[in-house]
Amino acid sequence: MTATALVVGDVMTDIIVVPEGPIVAGSDRRASIRSRPGGSGANQAVWLAAAGAPVRFAARVGAADRALYETHFRQRSVEPVLAGDTALPSGVLVTLIDPAGERSFLTDRGANLNLCPADLGGRLLDDIGLLLVSGYSFFAPGPRAAVQELLAEARRRAIPVAIDPASTGFLAEVGPAAFRDWVGPADWLFANADEATLLAGDTATEAQMRALGSQFRQVVIKRGAAGAALGGAAGIALSRPAPAVRALDTTGAGDAFAAGFLAALLRGEPPENCLEHAIANGARAVQTLGGQPQ
Repeated sequence: MTATALVVGDVMTDIIVVPEGPIVAGSDRRASIRSRPGGSGANQAVWLAAAGAPVRFAARVGAADRALYETHFRQRSVEPVLAGDTALPSGVLVTLIDPAGERSFLTDRGANLNLCPADLGGRLLDDIGLLLVSGYSFFAPGPRAAVQELLAEARRRAIPVAIDPASTGFLAEVGPAAFRDWVGPADWLFANADEATLLAGDTATEAQMRALGSQFRQVVIKRGAAGAALGGAAGIALSRPAPAVRALDTTGAGDAFAAGFLAALLRGEPPENCLEHAIANGARAVQTLGGQPQ
């Protein structure tokens, strides 16, 4: 039987904007505008469930939306553990997508900013085989304290821990040294090439592996169209190419990648299979609009 993954991270509503051309300052531009469920942690949980892994997801949402989100996750085979916030509404993310499929974000994290230790206590870690924490949870003091307590308890229970840094913008703002100190040692790191460059202070994948492997037992670096690599303190152990696909929207591709890898890992598959599942999941994600499987 596959072990259950616990995911901790943000819940957002993604407003996805695809302009027909360059933005015209002070005037109009026709665009396709769609609303989709999102948030890095939420995306990871849904993609994990879609890959067949049992998933528990802990987060904080606006109290008025709690029942709606609980239904959304249960319909996608995710066990929700959601706290309802009476002070702040649920988070909202505006995504601007350029003609190449690359995206830029405007973020209002809303209720996610009030995640607290009480939201992550009790028996949340019972029967859990792996804990995945989105990096967004470290960028504000309250959520950071909450996930640090949870990480400490996971380490006491010898539960493997995986970290997704989540945002180069926020990483640059707080500083890579501070982020690495907040996270502490972990079993897995899933970073894209830009995140790995910031965290390791080097642009070469081999050097990034060695630098990050001093803190994370296994390091997976997502290199977009170039594929992905797996390694650690000894350097690159595995590297695989990515299939050539037309990118419609890269939102959630990294979340899908991590979920594909971890779902295979929880099934007991070897590392090369996990990496191939991850790459296939990421390629699938960029061909659909929004951060969760349709």
